[in-house]
Formats: sequence, structure tokens, C-alpha cells
Amino acid sequence: MSSVVIRDGKFGTDAWTAKGGSFHDFETLPLRPHDFQAGLLGIDISNALDPVEVKGFFTDVSAIRVPFPSFADGRGFSIAKRLRQLGFTGLLRAHGHVICDQYPLALRSGFDEIEISAELAERQPESEWTEAFKRVGHNYLDRLRRGAAKAA
Repeated sequence: MSSVVIRDGKFGTDAWTAKGGSFHDFETLPLRPHDFQAGLLGIDISNALDPVEVKGFFTDVSAIRVPFPSFADGRGFSIAKRLRQLGFTGLLRAHGHVICDQYPLALRSGFDEIEISAELAERQPESEWTEAFKRVGHNYLDRLRRGAAKAA
């Protein structure tokens, strides 16, 4: 089944794999990740994994893909936030059943891009993702920060 990658509110192809990157299951990752070409190792992690378990691989891994088995399962947002807090600076991709209404939250959680099925992309076209992208930065906390900055 083909997929669509959403970045900055636009549909596109998978630039990560197009440049030679590949994702591997973290649970079966070889003990020698340096066997992979530098900068092209990505891992798929479980949405039940404690992000601390992955921290030791940050220097070897350039991308992490977090599954969303259902749009109602929000564990991936917490995982993304924690990975960023732990210092992961590489590509962070949500994969699976993320809907466009969740896109602003995904970006605020630390995801760089979303990978969805072609079927979901048909039901939620690019225009809906573009509109959702416009809402990033227009939330309650940002309005409070702008108000506090004006008062200072």
C-alpha cells in the first residue's frame, strides 16, 4: 500500500527513503548500527516503548518513526515530546492513523512529518492538511505568550 508524507502542510513523497534512508524495527535492530550508511538509519519504535530505551542510539539513528495504530491512540504525541526532550534532533515521523485535526498537536509535540495511507489521503485531501497547518501557532498558549510579551 502506498503512502503519502505530509510536511509543512503539503503532500509529498517519502524524501527520506528516496535519498537512501531506511527504517528498521528497533526490537530487531542489529547490535552494530554502524554497519548502516551514515545518516541513513531510521528506526520504527513501538508506541508502548519508553523513549529512554532509544536514547543510546541517538548518535547512530537519523530518523525515528512512531506508529499511530488508531487516531484515538495519542501515546505517540507523548513519545515524540519525550524524544525531543531527551535530545533527539533527527527526523521524527508519525506513521499511521493521524488525522488532519491532530496535525497541529503533532507538530507541537515534535514531529517533523506525518506518513498516512493513500486511502486516508483521499478522505482528507491536502487542502485540509494545509488548513490544519495554518493553525499551528494559533493556540491558547501562544496567545498568552504574545499578551505577556506586550505587557512587558
